[in-house]
Amino acid sequence: MVINSYSRLCKVTLHRTVRLIALCSLFLTSLAFAEDIQTLDVVEVTEDVESMVGTADSANEGIATEEEVQARPYYRIGELLEVTPGLVVTQHSGEGKANQYFLRGVNLDHGTDLRITVDGMLCNEPTNAHGQGYCDLNFMIPELINAIQYRKGPYYAAYGDFSSVGAIDVSYVDTLKQGIAMATVGFDSYERGLLADSVKLGRGNLLGAMEYVHNNGPWTNPADFEKLLIPA
Repeated sequence: MVINSYSRLCKVTLHRTVRLIALCSLFLTSLAFAEDIQTLDVVEVTEDVESMVGTADSANEGIATEEEVQARPYYRIGELLEVTPGLVVTQHSGEGKANQYFLRGVNLDHGTDLRITVDGMLCNEPTNAHGQGYCDLNFMIPELINAIQYRKGPYYAAYGDFSSVGAIDVSYVDTLKQGIAMATVGFDSYERGLLADSVKLGRGNLLGAMEYVHNNGPWTNPADFEKLLIPA
């Protein structure tokens, strides 16, 4: 009886010792992991879409703000129009030519059935060798864009020709908070320079800019593309 009681006591003591060792190991492991934990920076997510409730006729239209437009990366200026949900802007040739557009499952070629205006000026050409509605947006300067308003579908009586699939209105800023002087260089002999500013003139404002772009592109024969813009 004495031997059995002693044996039971040893087993209980052994089990308790093993549990204690396991708990201590777990505690020390937790401390080790806690020391290796890195504190990440706080990420703030904010909503920057302009509310269209009470002003939009349908869910097919909206406005991309200046901040949203300026934050988008692009290779060709026309790609900024991709702030329009579902719009694909691509190119099937080299520089210096209008983009190709796709919207709502329709191949819009170079602008057919997609009406595009810049500050109220219609950019679609009624007659062009590439087809009706040809729209070359290479003259736009991204730093001057204030907002892009889009309307998808043939539902808007205010728009006529070229708008059976959609319409996009690009608006420029009236004034700049400060002048712009910048230069950019990149691969394939890419070079870009921009000067822009606005001044008070009479009762209004005069906005002027000058942009120069050169790009050879990734071709065996350099494209030697050059663009000089002086809009005002």
